[in-house]
Amino acid sequence: MTRLLVVHHTPSPACQELLEAVLAGARTDELPGEVEVVTRPALTAGAADLLAADAVVLGTPANIGTMSGALKHFLDQIYYPALQDTAGLPCGLYVHGGDDTAGAVRDVLRITGALGWVTAAATVTTTGAPTAADREAAWELGATVALRALGGE
Repeated sequence: MTRLLVVHHTPSPACQELLEAVLAGARTDELPGEVEVVTRPALTAGAADLLAADAVVLGTPANIGTMSGALKHFLDQIYYPALQDTAGLPCGLYVHGGDDTAGAVRDVLRITGALGWVTAAATVTTTGAPTAADREAAWELGATVALRALGGE
């Protein structure tokens, strides 16, 4: 079965809203096949989770100008085990910040690019309380990356 891994650090209600929207999109019945959606907090996800996935969505708050330490920990621990075996992996990213998300987006995309992962959908960024448009964008992110996991465009 096709597997989508969602690795997230969700310390706030705003991050939780975005996570729930991503998961709803990834689990939509509109997909042309079945996708098993595996959700892991960033501090417990590991290389085995990643190596078993056909695509990945990463979610993080923007903290002090970059990604959360939890997501950085995940990326640090999987980097070398995944480097040779995950090139071309479809990925997506959502980031919530208090007032700025640019540094977090830049830093995550730098690492996923070094791993050879392929951005499968536009990065979702939001500041403040997520709006209906933000939740819709997060839903689309989940659905699009799940579709890419199935081999669709």
